[in-house]
Parts: sequence; structure tokens; C-alpha cells
Amino acid sequence: MPDRTTEALWYVGAGRAENRPEPLADPGPGEVRISTVYSAISRGTERLVLAGRVPASEFERMRAPFMGGAFPFPVKYGYSAVGRVDRGPSGLEGRLVFALHTHQTVFNVPADAVTPVSESVPAARAVLAANMETALNAVWDAQPAPADRITVVGAGVVGALVAWLCGQLPGTQVTLVDIEPGRAALARGLGVSFATPDKAQGDCDLVVHASGTAAGLPTALGLAGMEATVLELSWYGADEVAVPLGAAFHSRRLKLVSSQVGQVAASHRARWGFKRRLGAALELLADPRLDALLAPAVKFADLPARLPDILMPRSGVLCQLVDYSASKA
Repeated sequence: MPDRTTEALWYVGAGRAENRPEPLADPGPGEVRISTVYSAISRGTERLVLAGRVPASEFERMRAPFMGGAFPFPVKYGYSAVGRVDRGPSGLEGRLVFALHTHQTVFNVPADAVTPVSESVPAARAVLAANMETALNAVWDAQPAPADRITVVGAGVVGALVAWLCGQLPGTQVTLVDIEPGRAALARGLGVSFATPDKAQGDCDLVVHASGTAAGLPTALGLAGMEATVLELSWYGADEVAVPLGAAFHSRRLKLVSSQVGQVAASHRARWGFKRRLGAALELLADPRLDALLAPAVKFADLPARLPDILMPRSGVLCQLVDYSASKA
């Protein structure tokens, strides 16, 4: 029997979302109850969800943990929540934890579905864990090396995190490329270089494409050097994208590789599971420079009305924080 009510964000139609009350049962055996402190909007994925552009072929693969409903609508979607354990085992009660959960004020999940957040990582920054996990997996797939010339096309959250990770390797020359000149300040803050597409240096050892646009992929291919790898991190939903495989693609013997967080990268799969990878992603968030990726928080109650503007392609928002401090049912 439900012992209280919670509220959750539901995508209910193309361009429309609403917060819906739901009954919340008492936590069952092995479960914990979480009061959400912050969640984060995944702009690329949730823009496709809001628009109803998840292709039917991907309905099952695109299901997020603890998702409600079904694609295309109505669907309760999201996978980046940070909250405090109200009820659970003594080792977890009162702890700040991360969960791959939807946007919801209070929720119950199995205790093994939460990852404690280190004291060195503030609650707001911890919402970047899902993005950092994607970026970490991409770097494992890309296999950069010290002293490489590396370019990341697309200065969104995942692209910026990939650039930041690659910039930790000794001697690397990392450039973040974006059509928005204003992202230069972000790049500087993360310790990497910046260029607009027309100014980016070619002959790269590794190029990562994370712009989420069809125009970004030719840019990425054009910047790759002889026998270099181009890692494709963008996901286009139901859109068809032309891949320019003519011109010098074959003569330069380029390698076009996909990366997706749903599987641990092949280079690490024998030793790493999802839990270990997520824990590592959270630990990597200890760097305060990463706060530059966080947009000022919006209140959960205001989220349905604000979502269309937040998810506009040129909104300028990177990681949109959602604040639950006044939303506990």
C-alpha cells in the first residue's frame, strides 16, 4: 500500500511535459528511499524524447533504468539524480547518493542501484556522473595516447568532458571545436584549446565527434590525419545522416568508430562492470573546474514550462540542474 505521494516529470506529447503525482509504496526488502536534491537534464537525449523522435527500432534499447510508461508517450524519462537516503541500511541512511533515475521528488530503488557520492564532490556537480560515465567510456573506446593531437568537435557536456579527460594525458594537444565562439571560455577553464570549425587545425591523431549535428561529422572527418580514428559519439535518433565517405576518406585510411555507454568499452569489459565504471566517473568529478558545465538550477515545479526553452538547440545551456528543495511532497 502507498504510504505517501511523490511527483515525477512525464513527457506526455510532442513538446509537452507535466509533473504528475504518484503513490509511493513503503520501501521493500533491500530497497532504499531517496529524497532527490538535484537531477540533471540530458539535453541531447531528452530533446529527442520531448520531440517524440526516438525511433521505434530503439524503443527497448533506449529504456532508462526505472523509466515509466513507454515510448513515444507518455513516458517518464531521465537518468541523473542525486539525493539523500531517507530510509535504508545503516551504511547508507543519510548518505548522499547518485542513481540512474528519472526526474522525481522521492523514489524507492534497490540499494545496489545507488552509488555513494564522495565528500569531495558537491551534490550539484555529482549530477554530471552519467555524462562523465559516457565520456570515460568514449575515451576507452578512442584509446588516446600521450603527446597525441586530439580534437573534440562539439562543446556540449559530453564533448567537454571528453576533452577534459584527454587533456589529463601528458603532452596531449587537445582542442575543443564548436560553432559558438563563446565556448572558448569553457575550453580555457577546462585547460584545453578552442577553435571554431574554420580555424581548427587538421592532421589530428584522434578526432571525437560529439556535436549531435549532421554538419559536425564532415568537420570531424576533415580534421583527421592519415590512418587516424574518428570516434562518433553523437546519436541522431530517428534522423538520417549522410556520412561523407568519398573524397580522401579511403586514401587517408580513416577509421570511423562508434561509442555508446550501454556497453562497457571492449578494452575494459573483461575487468570492469557498470558499477565500477559509474563509481570511477563519480570520483573523476572532484575537479571544481567542472562546475563550468552546470547551468543555474531551475525549480522542479517550473521544469515542464521551462523544458522547451532549455532543450532548444541554441539555448546555450550545457548541463541543466533541477532543484528539488521546495518540491518534497
